[in-house]
Amino acid sequence: MRLSPLAPALLAATALVLAGCAPADSGSGGETGAPVPVAIITSETGPLAAYGAAYLNGFKAGLDYATDGTGTVDGRELDITYLDDAGDPDKAVTLAKDVIGNGTRIIAGTASSGIALALAEQAAQNEILYISGPAAADAITGINEFTFRSGRQTYQDVATAGTFIGDPSGKTVTVFAQDTAFGQGNVAGVEAVLGAKGATVTSVLVPEDATEFTPFAQQVLGSGADLVFVAWAGATSGAMWQALSQQGVFEAMPVVTGLGDVSTYGAYGEASEDISFLSHYFGGAAGTDAEDAMIAALEAGGHEADLFSPDGFTAAQMIVQAVRDGGDTVEGMIAALEGWKFNGVKGAYEIRATDHALIQPMFQARLVADGSGFVPELVEQVDAATVAPPAAG
Repeated sequence: MRLSPLAPALLAATALVLAGCAPADSGSGGETGAPVPVAIITSETGPLAAYGAAYLNGFKAGLDYATDGTGTVDGRELDITYLDDAGDPDKAVTLAKDVIGNGTRIIAGTASSGIALALAEQAAQNEILYISGPAAADAITGINEFTFRSGRQTYQDVATAGTFIGDPSGKTVTVFAQDTAFGQGNVAGVEAVLGAKGATVTSVLVPEDATEFTPFAQQVLGSGADLVFVAWAGATSGAMWQALSQQGVFEAMPVVTGLGDVSTYGAYGEASEDISFLSHYFGGAAGTDAEDAMIAALEAGGHEADLFSPDGFTAAQMIVQAVRDGGDTVEGMIAALEGWKFNGVKGAYEIRATDHALIQPMFQARLVADGSGFVPELVEQVDAATVAPPAAG
């Protein structure tokens, strides 16, 4: 198991020393009937609240599924505490310290990569189990032996985009993005994933304050790329997609971007049916028994399946597995998860033992008109092995 250094900013977090919290019973079954405290730390308010809601709704559906509706594992209640990080790493760390100090040794959640990295540091310092949620940063994989993830990572997104051109070797990929840390990060990601497979990666980066996108769309068209990867965020998205349409980019070359949550399906305007989407998940994509159960549970609660619903569902399955086969020791829980293969919402999953990457299928999708709006439609399921990240280490 590789132990990776964290960023210096994260190393500034003060270690919390826990005295006398090691369990007396190191057997696999734990203390008979004793509740198992679990803390779920994610955004219920703040900029990532919608992602947090999807995760939490999925988690509750997954908990019901994995425990056959009992909320217990071998007769032991899972005592779940839900905590709001509000998208703030400092708050998340404080919450984690509090629950760890009270004896909690299982924490899961968060959609923020910055928060996930900070909680991973706490997990290592205090030797507790941490299962990251939708946070996508590749650095979470392999960061330490105590940290797992229940969602996908950036590598899997970019590798899925690459499946639209088959073998990337000898192909040209142009990244169209804003000239921000987010956009530059996507350029770096595409270079790391598709560039490593032989693609030539170029970029057209747009100033963040730009309001006229025609010249940039013309640059994209002039690139003659075999694939255009768009990474965009914010209020100018509609105007950007319109410029690509007006300049004939969609007729000249495939354009790929990530399919977001349900609220974004109407954001692409007239380009909606011309874009190819890589997808982590959308409702109905997988056609599995677990997905059917999740969707039924969500609908019963007045919710719908969304982008990060499976991440919560999977986290619940992982917690149940850790308690069922790992007993009361964190070491046992880690061993119960490493190498575990299981069926979940998206299909067959595997937790890679060497670095805790979550190997899982991904999807190609398109948007199709549905009344006055658009809904996603499956193009193809991408095999888990095809988009598996290289082992960290």
